[in-house]
Amino acid sequence: MGLFSRKKVDKFVAPASGELIHLDKVSDPVFSQKLMGDGFAITPDQDEIFAPIGGVIGTVFPTKHALMITSDHGLEVMLHLGIDTVELNGKPFETFVKEGDTVKAGQKLATMDLAQVKAANKDTAIMTIVTNSDAVKDMPDFEEKAVKPGDEALDVTVK
Repeated sequence: MGLFSRKKVDKFVAPASGELIHLDKVSDPVFSQKLMGDGFAITPDQDEIFAPIGGVIGTVFPTKHALMITSDHGLEVMLHLGIDTVELNGKPFETFVKEGDTVKAGQKLATMDLAQVKAANKDTAIMTIVTNSDAVKDMPDFEEKAVKPGDEALDVTVK
């Protein structure tokens, strides 16, 4: 490594309390086969959702089931709340940010009423996905474990 080269690393934190799991364990093949990108998932045990990374809020989907964050190093990160929850038309969700807001890792973004999502027979898994994979230099493996919001989840090296 040269004297002036700096590694660009985006540090991801757990966006919810629960179990940090690999994407290939989620029930939706779009996520488990990493068709939208790579990242991690959380099986949540509480309703509050926090920013997995600092950056600028891009799209907040009208159904509130997903939002995009662009990190300081240019990673495009999708936070997807539940599986097939778009069909719930925003009912179990409340968002506290809007497009263009700057957020810090660990800042509260939304709530997802887990009981409502389960009552609708939907999976509550929360996916954090880097959608512009071409910008990723290295995404190491991680250990599955119980996490609280803000706990370290994954360090991604950016090209």
